[in-house]
Amino acid sequence: MSAQSADSSSTPNTTLPNQDLFTKCRNFQDAKRVQAAGLYPFFRPIESTTGSTVVTHGKRRVMIGSNNYLGLTHHAKVQEAAKRAIEVYGTGCTGSRFLNGNLVAHEELEAQLAKFLGKEACLVFSTGFLSNQGALSCLVGKNDVIYSDQENHASIIEGTRVAQGETVKFKHNDMADLERVLQETRGKYEGALIVADGVFSMSGDIFNLPEAKKLADKYNCRLYIDDAHALGVLGPQGQGTEAHFNMMGAADLVMGTFSKSFASIGGYVAGTEEVIHFIKHKARTFMFSAAMPPASAGTVLECLKVVQAEPEHLANLKKNAAKMNRELARMGYNTLGSTTPIIPLLIGDDFTAFAFTQKLYEMGVFATPVVKPAVPDGCALIRTSYMASHTDADLDYVLGVLEKLGKQFGILGNQAKREELNILARDHFGTRLGLAEVPLDSSDASSVKHEEAAVSPLQVSHSRPAAEQKSHVSA
Repeated sequence: MSAQSADSSSTPNTTLPNQDLFTKCRNFQDAKRVQAAGLYPFFRPIESTTGSTVVTHGKRRVMIGSNNYLGLTHHAKVQEAAKRAIEVYGTGCTGSRFLNGNLVAHEELEAQLAKFLGKEACLVFSTGFLSNQGALSCLVGKNDVIYSDQENHASIIEGTRVAQGETVKFKHNDMADLERVLQETRGKYEGALIVADGVFSMSGDIFNLPEAKKLADKYNCRLYIDDAHALGVLGPQGQGTEAHFNMMGAADLVMGTFSKSFASIGGYVAGTEEVIHFIKHKARTFMFSAAMPPASAGTVLECLKVVQAEPEHLANLKKNAAKMNRELARMGYNTLGSTTPIIPLLIGDDFTAFAFTQKLYEMGVFATPVVKPAVPDGCALIRTSYMASHTDADLDYVLGVLEKLGKQFGILGNQAKREELNILARDHFGTRLGLAEVPLDSSDASSVKHEEAAVSPLQVSHSRPAAEQKSHVSA
C-alpha cells in the first residue's frame, strides 16, 4: 500500500457541511442588542484628556476607568521627554530591534529599569501583550508546565496557548489549591513555571507572593509575576509586588507594561542575565515585531526619573485609593475587598450594569462594566479605578453620583439586595480577605494572615469553548 493510500484510509470518512466563513459574523448580535437599547458602553470617542477628566460627546467627565494610576500622561517633564526623543530619533524605528530598530534609548531604558526593579537584566518589548506571549512561549518547552492562576490576564492566557508545554490552572489566589495541583502533577513534567498577576486587573486582588514563593521552592518551580497593574502602584517607590511584600528577588521573572502608570506603551521582562539573553534571542514576538517607538522609550525613561524624584504622585494615589475604598465600603457597595486603586463594584445582572454605566456617563462619570462571560451570570461588575491626579473634588463628585445611583438602582439601602450580593461575592469570588488586609503602602507584610480565595474567571478571554483548550489541562 502506498503512503498516499495509507494516509487517505486513516482519514475519517465524514464530510462537514460547506458554510461561509463569515456566517458567524452575521450571527453575532450581542453587541448590536446593547447598542439598540442605547446602553452600549464601549468605544466611546475621547476628544481630549487632562489628568483626571476626559471630553466625550462634547462633555467633560471624570474618568474612573483609566489605568493612568500615577497621572503622568500630562506631566510636563514627561511630555517634553517624548518630544525630545522624536527630535533625536524621529517618529518610529521602522524595524525590529533584532535588526535595524535597536536604539540607545532602548538599552538605557533596560539598564535603568533593571536597576529600579532590582534585577540583573531587562528586555523591552513593543507591548505588554507581546512581552507575556513572547517570554512564556519561548521558555516553556514540550516537556514543561505552566501553573496559571485562573484569573490571569488575557496576554498570559495567549502566552500559555503558544507555549509547547501544558498549562495547569489553579483556583484564583488559592495557595491550597496550587499545592494540590503541584502535588498531583509536578512529577509529570521537567521544568515548571508558576505564573500570576501581581495585581489582578479586574478584581484588584494582590497575589499571595509569600506563599507562592514557598511552594515554588518546595516543588522546584520558577516564579513569574505580571506586574502590569503593580508597577507604579505597589511598593515604596512603585517597584511592584516584590517590593510591596519586602521580598525583592523573590520572583525569577517580573513582567510589566508601560501603558498604565508609565504613561506610554510597551512592556518588559526582567530577570537574570542568562535568562534575559535567552529570551532576547528566542522570543519571536520580540524578534519579529517593530521596536518600541522613540517617543515611548523617552516617555518611560522620564517616568522612571519622576517616580523616584517626586514621591508625591504615589503618595496621592495611595491616599485616593484609600479614600475611595473606605467611602464605597461605608456607602454599602460590595467591592470584593479590594485595597488597590482598582475597585470593582458588584452590581448583579448584566442589564443593570449596562444601565448603571450609562447613567454614570450621563451624569459626567466615565466608567466601564464587566459582564458575562467575563464574570459568572448574575455577577456583573463596574470596574472603577483611581489616579493620583484625581482631586478631592473629583472624588467627592463621583461618590455623590455613585450614592445617588446606587439608591436609585436598589443596590444601596436595600438589605435584601445587599445580602444577595454578599452571597454572590462569597460563592463566586470568595471572601476576598487575607491579602486584602495588606495596606497599599505596606513595606513589610511578613505577618499577614493569608486566607484562601475562590476561583474568579474575571476576563472574557479566559472563557473559551472546550474545543479550543488545546494543550491545557486542569488538575
